[in-house]
Amino acid sequence: MRSLLFCLVGLMTASSDLAFADMKLSPKAAPNGGSEVRYFTSIDGLMEGNADVILKETRQGKTVTSAVLDVCYPAEKGSDRKDRFIANLAVNGQTLTGTTQSLGDKLPVTVKLVRKPTGDTFEFKGQIGVGQTVTEVTSTDNSDLSEMEFKDSQATDDSIATAPKDFTEVSPEAVAVRVKLDAAVDFLRALKGQNIEVSLDSLVVSCDALRAGEQTINIGVDPDRAAALIDRFKLMPGVVAAGWTSGIIEMERTIRFAAADWRDGDSLNRDKLATTIAGVLTKTLSAKSSSSAWNANTGALKLTLKRPSQLFPALDLTETVEITALVAPDRPVGSERLILWISNPVISTKDEAAGPKLNLAEESSGDEEGDQKDDNGSVDALAREFKGQRWDTDKSAWK
Repeated sequence: MRSLLFCLVGLMTASSDLAFADMKLSPKAAPNGGSEVRYFTSIDGLMEGNADVILKETRQGKTVTSAVLDVCYPAEKGSDRKDRFIANLAVNGQTLTGTTQSLGDKLPVTVKLVRKPTGDTFEFKGQIGVGQTVTEVTSTDNSDLSEMEFKDSQATDDSIATAPKDFTEVSPEAVAVRVKLDAAVDFLRALKGQNIEVSLDSLVVSCDALRAGEQTINIGVDPDRAAALIDRFKLMPGVVAAGWTSGIIEMERTIRFAAADWRDGDSLNRDKLATTIAGVLTKTLSAKSSSSAWNANTGALKLTLKRPSQLFPALDLTETVEITALVAPDRPVGSERLILWISNPVISTKDEAAGPKLNLAEESSGDEEGDQKDDNGSVDALAREFKGQRWDTDKSAWK
């Protein structure tokens, strides 16, 4: 009896050692031999490196039992328009093959890949054909992800605030609408003729949008009309969410002040605001006011000031200083305060003197239009004039 027990213990110990050894050889294998889903989010070389790739594998231990290849790529070379295909791949040993059709342009797609484990990573070789174009695939050192890791890597936040308490995190003129892709065209057509501005960049349907089936459209609108517009958007077909988002407001260049003296009933006294803001800026920037105009679409105020250039005084050159300002309630509902934001000055220099002109070529950094200069304390001066508060960045609160 005792010898039988020793035999049983020996067998159990040996079995445990074998199981542990197997786990070390395949650390990513599913426990208890069950199925497991793993992801690859990069395969080099596809579409000249411009493809967004997701390869989903279902494995039984080390053996791949099924695979799905999802590839999003530029529909044409250099184009922002994307196409996509999803191919269910047949597994034959290390070979993955499949055929499908691209979702946008309906091009035939063929896939033949050889998948080879190389230590802790994987190598893929083969061909992927889309229409008449065949891409040779040679991709090494590919690491796979668990389902949880994959979901974390795919998480996106388009920062739509449907009911913000104030405009410290989002901007009062910036509206975002998330709409289903199949309803996006009708939604955008409905915006024609309205006093709003649609961001051109938001018309690009990204790979994330194609996979989610939803696109976020960014819109600039006069803050006085934003809340009503958002309420209307929420009722339109295909709209998933609508609210405020980030925009031109930078809190470091924003002041907050009492609204009572700057309103006529429910409307802003824009003439008084423009005159007061221009009056402060002419002093801080040592310039003369040239023009001011309120944008009917976004409610922004564009101020143009002029002053003699000190670059080469004898030439009598003129500097044109442009500043954009935005005045809005400090919160969407029930506000008794306004916020005022001003941009950094953008300065250009021209010969505007009488007679023949000196043609000047201004060098550009490529990042900004014009030459941005220090505002010589303009924000502080506006805060004094409006008896307003500045934003404390360290405490994330009004001073």
